[in-house]
Amino acid sequence: MALVFGSLLLLGLCGNTFSGGQPSSTDAPKAWNYELPATNYETQDSHKAGPIGILFELVHIFLYVVQPRDFPEDTLRKVIQKALGSKINYDEPETVLLGLKIAYYEAGIILCSLLGLLFIILMPLVGYFFCMCRCCNKCGGEMHQRQKENGPFLRKCFAISLLVICIIISTGIFYGFVANHQVRTRIKRSRKLADSNFKDLRTLLNETPEQIKYILAQYNTTKDKAFLDLNSINSVLGGGILDRLRPNIIPVLDEIKSMATAIKETKEALENMNSTLKSLHQQSTQLSSSLTSVKTSLRGSLNDPLCSVRPTSETCNSIRLSLNQLNSNPELRQLPLVDAELNNVNNVLRTDLDGLVQKDYQSLNDIPDRVQSQTTSVVAGIKRVLNSIGSDINNVTQRLPIQDILSEFSGYLNNTESYMQRHLPTWEEYDSYWWLGGLVICSLLTLIVIFYYLGLLCGVCGYDRHATPTTRGCVSNTGGVFLMVGVGLSFLFCWILMIIVVLTFFVGANVEKMICEPYVSKELFRVLDTPRLLNEDWEYYLSGKLFNKSKIKLTFEQVYSDCKNNRGTYGTLHLENSFNISERLNINEHTESISNELENLKVNFNIFLLGAAGRKNLQDFAACGIDRMNYDTYLAQTGKSPAGVNLLSFAYDLEAKANPLPPGNLRNSLKRDAQTIKMIHQQRVLPIEQSLSTVYQSVKILQRTSNGLLEKVTRILTSLDFAQNFITNNISSVIIEETKKYGRTIIGYFEHYLRWIEFSIREKVASCKPVATALDTAVDVFLCSYVIDPLNLFWFGIGKATVFLLPALIFAVKLAKYYRRMDSEDVYDDVETIPMKNPAQH
Repeated sequence: MALVFGSLLLLGLCGNTFSGGQPSSTDAPKAWNYELPATNYETQDSHKAGPIGILFELVHIFLYVVQPRDFPEDTLRKVIQKALGSKINYDEPETVLLGLKIAYYEAGIILCSLLGLLFIILMPLVGYFFCMCRCCNKCGGEMHQRQKENGPFLRKCFAISLLVICIIISTGIFYGFVANHQVRTRIKRSRKLADSNFKDLRTLLNETPEQIKYILAQYNTTKDKAFLDLNSINSVLGGGILDRLRPNIIPVLDEIKSMATAIKETKEALENMNSTLKSLHQQSTQLSSSLTSVKTSLRGSLNDPLCSVRPTSETCNSIRLSLNQLNSNPELRQLPLVDAELNNVNNVLRTDLDGLVQKDYQSLNDIPDRVQSQTTSVVAGIKRVLNSIGSDINNVTQRLPIQDILSEFSGYLNNTESYMQRHLPTWEEYDSYWWLGGLVICSLLTLIVIFYYLGLLCGVCGYDRHATPTTRGCVSNTGGVFLMVGVGLSFLFCWILMIIVVLTFFVGANVEKMICEPYVSKELFRVLDTPRLLNEDWEYYLSGKLFNKSKIKLTFEQVYSDCKNNRGTYGTLHLENSFNISERLNINEHTESISNELENLKVNFNIFLLGAAGRKNLQDFAACGIDRMNYDTYLAQTGKSPAGVNLLSFAYDLEAKANPLPPGNLRNSLKRDAQTIKMIHQQRVLPIEQSLSTVYQSVKILQRTSNGLLEKVTRILTSLDFAQNFITNNISSVIIEETKKYGRTIIGYFEHYLRWIEFSIREKVASCKPVATALDTAVDVFLCSYVIDPLNLFWFGIGKATVFLLPALIFAVKLAKYYRRMDSEDVYDDVETIPMKNPAQH
């Protein structure tokens, strides 16, 4: 049944008139983000026997000892060829040799079976003659026991040996009960297991259309992503071109912008400096005039008569000597103006350098918008091509043979399910008979061994070492009777039990060695995949049977392995030979259509940095003369005092000298002149100092600007020439490269998607793993694990118990003599040592 079920499933999957080719790699590109939704199945991939698996392994070890040879692939191939032939001639040497090879491989099983047959033949004969012999008071049938010196020792040895053998028999019976129970429980689980497999197969049939719909739906995702890039061509393509130009142009424009700012700062500094110098000249003249007036006033005051009288004369002389300090700094009036330099800078600023730079910035920033405006018609054409690709893909997927295969497979599945539903109750009924028969067999062995245990128990417990053979107790005698009943039952049934053991052993061992083990190791598939084995005209049976193209390498092992690895039906059955998805999708054709549209993508624009006016502007600024100004002259004067002395200190000193003088005109005039000097300091000196500070700041700005001015301008002009040359020579290549890159991006989306479709249809869609699982369930689980493993454990346990019945009955017969009450015993006279029979006293 399992083989029929498995074959129906496998052939049902393959049962269509489509052929296949070599499968592609099952590794999807890592860059792919698409993924088919996972399908969940109920049936487990593997079957675990649980704790009883240890007993099954014990049986497998025994079978390996009995049959250690490798699976005879060549022999089996020849047997199949002979079996498929028109007629087998058993007299042919080749047939005889093949039979010898089979016998050689089956030597262990045949030998064990022959030993079993010998046991079956001899045990009834031995039992018959043993019974007749005992009826004739022979073979221990005489109820007389000769006393021996080693009698107690022999009794103990016989009892211990029988006990050990009974324990061994009990383990065999236990194996039989366990195996019988396993068959019962596992067959009951078969219906649930079958339903689970059929549900998984239905899921496979139902999920496949959904997977194809999902694949088609992903085209919209791909198209939307491409449309997004097409609608954003200004930022994608234009942005790419702009990014390529920025590193070569923006730094130059930034430097020119900085230079334009420096020109404005220079103009402001020159204007401030020039106005300050003019003011400084005027202020210096006013200071000189004020100081001359105050000196005249002081000299008039010092002509007072008191200045000729001591001690006033000393004070007057001291003041008269200090008057020479009241002078202004004449160099301030000699500081040159910067009118020429200011005029030069003003001439430079007649050209709006900053505006030119902003225009260049704007030209660069306008590239994305110019790209979009120039590519409107091309983008519309590409969108039309992409929409047509979607229709082509939909047509291809509708013509896929996978759905036809699954439709036919659905018929096989329905037939198989109907077959299972019809026959499963019958199999469950047969299982009940099997279970009942196994229970009877195990119970019969249990009854025999119970008699042995009871005999040992009664014999040991009722034995009296002081009692003579004729005076043994009832319990001891009962023990002996139990032992003999066990012996009788052993002779009656052991040969029948051995018949059952031999039959189940021969079937179970051969199925295990010829089907179960080679199925797990896939040797069975390799035999079936032998070229020209099942049909001498076909190199590969599956491709020849199903596709009428026997040259295609489609093997049972490959189909099973691919399904086991969850591979798609298309790749498993090599359907590309009848419906080549690569050719139908024709990735190159679709991408070529997109490429043709992208070739019409023409983007043209020119950029002229700064222009001739801007370049001349920079050159004029470099020649404006601010780098040739004598800044040290200005800085030297800014560090000097506007007057020859600190007027404020001079005024305080003058007041200090006037205070000791006697009141009068001299004292008052001196104090008045001191106040005048203070006023000159406030009104004349402090503004001059402020102007000098302004000149100092302007000089520093001009120094910073003029420092290396010619070199800066030369470097900027050089960079500007380089940037302009880059634009002139490379703008076309940059546009072409970025356009190709943009095109590769758009094409890449669809190559990405089309390759994913090909991969998914080949490797993922309609994954036939449930078929491999169903085949495993039919063969490995149901046949081997649910039927053969318990069957093998059953004959292993019952066989062991049956074989050990032989030594058990021998020891039981021997031991019964020491437990049963004898009819006579040996009597010894006090004088003579000759033993005499003494009849038992009743």
